[in-house]
Amino acid sequence: MSLAPSHLASERSNSRRISKITANSFLVAAMGCTAFGVLAVGVLLYTVASDGFGALSWSFLNSFPSRFAENAGIKSALLGTLWVMVMTAAFAVPVGVGAAIYLEEFARRNLFTKLIEINISNLAGVPSVVYGLLGLALFVYWARMGPSIIAGALTLSLLILPIIIVASREGLRSVPPSIREAAMALGATRWQAVRFQVFPAALPTILTGVILALARAIGETAPLIAIGAFTSVFFSPTSPTDPFTVIPIQVYSWITRPLPGFQQNAAAGMIILLIVLLSMSSVAVILRHIYSRNRNW
Repeated sequence: MSLAPSHLASERSNSRRISKITANSFLVAAMGCTAFGVLAVGVLLYTVASDGFGALSWSFLNSFPSRFAENAGIKSALLGTLWVMVMTAAFAVPVGVGAAIYLEEFARRNLFTKLIEINISNLAGVPSVVYGLLGLALFVYWARMGPSIIAGALTLSLLILPIIIVASREGLRSVPPSIREAAMALGATRWQAVRFQVFPAALPTILTGVILALARAIGETAPLIAIGAFTSVFFSPTSPTDPFTVIPIQVYSWITRPLPGFQQNAAAGMIILLIVLLSMSSVAVILRHIYSRNRNW
């Protein structure tokens, strides 16, 4: 009888030891995976920077593509990227945020709403080339827009719309129900409570989701190639109906050429794209910090 308590204590000690070893092993494995990922990204960035910084110059930013590597520039691709991103944001952000507000705050919880939510979640995982084929059929041929900036922007808007809706709904869902209840208890309508209380509180998360969605769109190549975007454009686009190219397509065009000078131009184009992406991410962090200071809960 006296051996039973000591036997149970030994089993508990062994169980704690095994749990501790398992936890430590998992921690080491997780840290190793993280270190491997960071190292891989670091090597990639170092390779791109070492190859591309030599080609970066004002002439590179202010010149059009050329069949001579030393004369080639990224001006038309950079302007095309800015055009497409501005128009994509103009199309996708109001529709995406508005749809999220309706689904989260006003829509009735029924089978139809559930089907819409399931389809939105599924659309977020559809390959981007499928959206390109949809844009080709819908905007390029049916709407007769051709391979223009507006067709590319509408195609990318369809691509990032589910992401914006999901992120915006998560931001609205993060606001405590007491905020809504307190506003309506003081006589506000449902719309007034959402507009003046819920939406400002959810804005940091919504802005983060929008910037991340646009960051994905800026790096997409497959849907724009599918709608017929040019690999090289030798003029600056001046209207939404002009033909265009973007930085990822221009980089792809340079990479396919065997001359070393074009490989350096491709690396320089990657650096420009990374700078744009980091700038957008920085804007998201700053806006999130600014609007988060206004939260009192």
